[in-house]
This record gives sequence, C-alpha cells and structure tokens, in this order.
Amino acid sequence: MNRSAPARPLVALCLSALLVLTASAGCSPATDPAPGPSAVRKTASAPSTDAAWVQLMTPMNEKAVALLALAADRATEPRLRAFADRLRSGQESELKRLKALLVRMGLPRTDVHAGHDMPGMVTEQDLAAAEAAEGSAFDRLFLKLVHDHLRHSAQVSRSEIDAGARADAKRLAAALVTAREAALTELEGLPEAARALG
Repeated sequence: MNRSAPARPLVALCLSALLVLTASAGCSPATDPAPGPSAVRKTASAPSTDAAWVQLMTPMNEKAVALLALAADRATEPRLRAFADRLRSGQESELKRLKALLVRMGLPRTDVHAGHDMPGMVTEQDLAAAEAAEGSAFDRLFLKLVHDHLRHSAQVSRSEIDAGARADAKRLAAALVTAREAALTELEGLPEAARALG
C-alpha cells in the first residue's frame, strides 16, 4: 500500500500551520526559559520546518511510548502485547535520536506543544481513558490511538523530508517513515485491528 502519495500537500500545509500555531501560542521554537548564548545563536538559525518537526515528534513519541507500555502489559491478545512491546522499543530508540537532534539544534527540551490537540498525538485524556478501559474495550481504544499516531507521525515526517533543510533531521524523518510504514503494515494485518478499525 502506498501511503506516501495522498495528503502530502495537506500535511505540508499542516506543518506550516503548526509553525504559526507554535508562534501564536507563545511557544516559538526559538523560546527557551533560560538559554545560554550559544543555544540562542543555534536556535535562532535553526530552520523553522526542522524545528517544528522535531519539537512535534518528540512529545508525540513520548506519549506514544506511555500508551505502548500500557498495551504491552494490558492488551488481552498476546499478538497485541508483543506488537506494543516491539513498537515501544523502537520508539524509545527514536526518542534518543530526537532528543539528541534537539540538543544539536539548540532547542528547548520542554514540550512546546503541551495542551495542544495535535492529530496523532496521544493526549493525557487518551492515556486516562486507556487506564480506565478493560478487556476488549482497551484493545479497541489502543488500536485506534496507535493507528492514528503511526499514520499522522508518518505524514508529518514525510513533510519534513520534502520541506526540511537539515540533512540530519531529514535522515531521521526518513527512518521514522520507514518504521511507521512497517508498523502500520503489521498492525493492519492483525485480525483485532481489522475488527477495531474496519
């Protein structure tokens, strides 16, 4: 299945809108509560598309890892638990690379999108709902949330590949897209997903 062709212009537009939202919400990529002089210089020169992407993907992965840890422990189907455990390990590795990129770009490590309802972002409300759900209801909620996360984070990362300026950010975005497409293929092949997402 080719997931890269549809919605690229729309996602590129969304990433541009994200930059506007970030600035208007007072969480500009160039804002750090107590930056040192070198951090200010590096932040000011960081390409805005790259900054917006890494500052979105980092909390997206952090929240997804929390959901995946929950699913690895609580999903009723062994296949779902194994899938969640593998995906959590992969996204934890991605998080290390995303955080290292934040440091290289001189960007704050705080969540500049806290409180924003971003497509594909697992929210605190989502995590609370997952904590409260049991049995097959938990499985269905998990499948919907992780499917949205994988699909939207892949789309945003494709926009970074197309519009980003930093080679290291674009390489990481490409690795994320490859991982997301593989995970989506695996997820959509699970019988539980066919019933939950159908």
